[in-house]
Amino acid sequence: MGKKDPYAALRIKEFNLFLLVRFTLVFGWSMQFIIIEWQVYSITKDPLSLGIIGLMEVIPAVSMALFAGHIVDQKEKRNLLAICTAAFSLISLGLFLLTWPTVVKDWSTNTVLYAIYALVFFGGFLRAFFGPTIFSLIALIVPKKLYPNAATWSSSTWQMASVLGPAFAGISIRWIGVHWSLCIVFSLVLLSFMLLFGISKKPILNPKIGEPVMQSLKEGVKFVYKTKAILGAITLDMVSVLFGGAVALLPIYAQDILKVGPEGFGALRAAPAIGAFLTMLITAYIPISKNAGIKLLTAIFGFGLCIIVFGLSSVFWISIVALFFSGVTDGVSMVIRQTILQLKTPDHMRGRVASVNSIFVGSSNE
Repeated sequence: MGKKDPYAALRIKEFNLFLLVRFTLVFGWSMQFIIIEWQVYSITKDPLSLGIIGLMEVIPAVSMALFAGHIVDQKEKRNLLAICTAAFSLISLGLFLLTWPTVVKDWSTNTVLYAIYALVFFGGFLRAFFGPTIFSLIALIVPKKLYPNAATWSSSTWQMASVLGPAFAGISIRWIGVHWSLCIVFSLVLLSFMLLFGISKKPILNPKIGEPVMQSLKEGVKFVYKTKAILGAITLDMVSVLFGGAVALLPIYAQDILKVGPEGFGALRAAPAIGAFLTMLITAYIPISKNAGIKLLTAIFGFGLCIIVFGLSSVFWISIVALFFSGVTDGVSMVIRQTILQLKTPDHMRGRVASVNSIFVGSSNE
């Protein structure tokens, strides 16, 4: 059924609720990141400040990743995701208060800036837990035969939220400003927190509860290293994105090179996600598991070409098209990688494998 029915995973009620939670969280997170980027660059007009945002998030995300994977494998997944979501709501509330007109007026620019960096830093710790928890929870909601179908729909939901979040953020910055846009983010996070309790608690499948931390981490890293399909897929992704992650520079392109304002900025951020989302919808109907290795290499080569075109372009529509096709190729890569990870990872190691994956992805994106 999983092979023939493109909607197989969607026939599971809890999986639909999980997708709604994931969509709301990613939509809010994507919105928030866009708004922060716009606000920080508007305050500083310094490209380095955008790099610092990435650095503030990636340092705790990468340094905590392995430990987070160990915790995820030891704890119940639904409640752990609820705790992470509650903490995320505090970050969103903090950013909303930081952009309150009286705070902006009374506090110095540097004070506001450092407070934003501090909240982003705290968000990096949470990010270390979000990925492994969500990856592990999917496998507890759907049966193993539906993993490829579930991975496709879950990735598609992530991409759809990534499309709409930046686009809506660009529009809301123009219509209601940075401050009230962050209020919307806070509301979305609270909504996802409430929806999450519609999913029942799940069993802990790790037979080694209470295993020493260092032994657990060593076992996880050793498994990834020995499983060449997983190691090859995540390494290939890291190398390609390391030199092709142009997304963090988009505020500079929008404001100083293409001169298209907040709406154009939102469109630039949404373009690659639209391409990836359309690809993932197609792969739900037409599986790409056959000759997956060749398709993965071709997709990453195409991604590199698209980023080169974007980097050389000073014409808005050419930049949009280049980013769109970078998303198409990245979508193929993402579906193949997620399917490999889901099928090759045993249940008791999902948190640790996902955490190693997040280190590879996080080290390159920022």
